[in-house]
Amino acid sequence: MRIARFTTDEDPRYGLIGEDNGKEMIAVMDGDPLYAGIQLSGEKVPLEDARLLAPVIPRSKVVCVGKNYLAHAQEMGGDVPKEPLIFLKPNTSVIGPGEPIFYPRQSNNVHFEGELAVVIGRICRDISAADASKVILGYTIGNDVTARDLQASDGQWARAKGFDTFCPLGPWIETNFDPSDVAISTKLGDELKQSSRTSGMVFKVPEIVEYISSFMTLLPGDVILTGTPDGVGPMEVGDDVSVTIEGIGTLTNKVVSRD
Repeated sequence: MRIARFTTDEDPRYGLIGEDNGKEMIAVMDGDPLYAGIQLSGEKVPLEDARLLAPVIPRSKVVCVGKNYLAHAQEMGGDVPKEPLIFLKPNTSVIGPGEPIFYPRQSNNVHFEGELAVVIGRICRDISAADASKVILGYTIGNDVTARDLQASDGQWARAKGFDTFCPLGPWIETNFDPSDVAISTKLGDELKQSSRTSGMVFKVPEIVEYISSFMTLLPGDVILTGTPDGVGPMEVGDDVSVTIEGIGTLTNKVVSRD
């Protein structure tokens, strides 16, 4: 299933994306699927008439994994951590497909980082890797936007990773998805910048869920960004950045000036 969060110039709603007589439609849901389950209202909306929003707005947190691809760890000048390297992005950094990434005044070096995102569907703690799939609602695409100069100067990553608009998510949540070996790529305009496969992750999704839940309760709607491949680089005002994951789709956002 593809679960979308969308608007038609009304309050945000949820729905399932599918085809009806050859036309892409959204079957509208009653309530939030994280809490009400999949309950269809019977209404359908043409996808072309809807504006897709971030498929989930975490009520709690976005948990991220750093240096989770060998080549990216090397390009950043370090070794792969012996355990997952965990940091947080605030939920206020989340935006949806097509929404602008604001270039902050405090930085001169803002980078893209295309990533596979995991959406948690159940409250959980101390989940084993073998049971991780039981607490995952599905998967979407993320862009862990980073002010690289602030990351270096601050000595910790909260500001560099935490600006408003620095966590694009979308375009929807794919529930029928195997994250073990799919293509992931990032384009800046028409230029391919990142190209890899999720099989290149050092720590796989089940291991990541097990590790994080060993010290932190995960709540419905929490998002885990699983790390970025090599090829990260700067974005400038006016650039379009698109992250594509095989089996999910493409997330595109434009970089705009804060001023």
